[in-house]
Amino acid sequence: MALDLLDPDSPHLTPVSPKLATVRRISATIWLLPPLIAAVALALFLHPLWWIAAAATVALLLWLLWIIGRQVSAHAYREGEEDMIVARGRWWRSVTVVPYGRIQFIDIDEGPLLRLFGLATVKLNTASATSDAQLSGLPRAQARELRERLSDRARERMAGL
Repeated sequence: MALDLLDPDSPHLTPVSPKLATVRRISATIWLLPPLIAAVALALFLHPLWWIAAAATVALLLWLLWIIGRQVSAHAYREGEEDMIVARGRWWRSVTVVPYGRIQFIDIDEGPLLRLFGLATVKLNTASATSDAQLSGLPRAQARELRERLSDRARERMAGL
């Protein structure tokens, strides 16, 4: 049976937590709020043409709030027998396959917002920068369990080399 890993809604892939969309939306809002406030202040006190910049910032924020949900819903992974597969993106689909024997080390990152929502990012590091993979938005306990499983599998595959 062939797996269609290019389909973002493939039943063979395990999706990340939907809470990741909330984290990314909060982050986008935090980054775009200062330019919006500046544009509004300039429009009020300097020149009304600055309302165009304020409107563009609001339009960008609304678009980001929508697209983030689409991006997160397409972010998923699969633990195969010989490799880990990380898939992401709807418009620009990316599928990264990392053989367990190529994994050198595994990081778990938790920024302040991810930690607040109980999420973590698992980073698979290999000798080749092109085959590194990152899986954001896993619940913290699931990320730790995944790291342990992947470490064990990587150790087993490395022993055979």
